[in-house]
Amino acid sequence: MTEEELAAVVGRRLPGGEYVIEPYVDWLLNDVVGAPVDGHWAHPLFAYLATARGKGITWDEVFEICGATAADGPMFGEHETELLRPLKVGEKVTVSGRFTSAERKKGRRAGVFDIVAFEVELRGADGAVAARTRNSIVFPRRAAA
Repeated sequence: MTEEELAAVVGRRLPGGEYVIEPYVDWLLNDVVGAPVDGHWAHPLFAYLATARGKGITWDEVFEICGATAADGPMFGEHETELLRPLKVGEKVTVSGRFTSAERKKGRRAGVFDIVAFEVELRGADGAVAARTRNSIVFPRRAAA
């Protein structure tokens, strides 16, 4: 991927979609992490799960947009979750997102690599943002100059 192609990724929107926090999935998640289940408020991890599942695109498709495949060895970079209000069990949220930055770097030992970031939001039925995640992926570019 050229630097021009990389720059063109910034601003590209993710297809998005909807995600429902199913009661049984909330129960399973709480069981796995050893958290109490109250049946009303969803575990905070759903802020990430709903954005990852509801973004409307697979990880392989994210890699393809960034000019890579899973075989190229992309690595999860940074992650930040912003929970603006608790999520409710059974709630349907609308998911939308976009690529926010893409930067080519060169390390002495790592060689050339790209860091691509994207942001995904969850909106409740009222249209207000309930949660937001920011993620970056590091793409090794062994053949890049």
